[in-house]
Amino acid sequence: MTTHKSFILALLIWGTLTAAAMASQAGEPTLTLDQAVLKVQQDTGGRVLSAEPHRVDRKLKYFIKVLKPDGHVQKLVVSSEASKNPASGQSTKNPPAKRAGSKEKH
Repeated sequence: MTTHKSFILALLIWGTLTAAAMASQAGEPTLTLDQAVLKVQQDTGGRVLSAEPHRVDRKLKYFIKVLKPDGHVQKLVVSSEASKNPASGQSTKNPPAKRAGSKEKH
């Protein structure tokens, strides 16, 4: 009877691990939108103006617009996969304007 119980226990553990692996492959975010917003606020010291989730190449990414303390607006892209977010963050910052007066300020 002990062998039977051990087999059932092993089967349950295997099933749990398999389900967890399938969930991570299915694109379940390891970083939520709220966590991404908090990370951007902490990294930039700014105020988040907008944050939207988007699917890009079957991966979930968060597009976040932040008002930095210097008055400039910065657009960031944060991956929902925690391992894909370096400390500096992935930025799709607008290139410098050709004319100094065309910067977006608030």
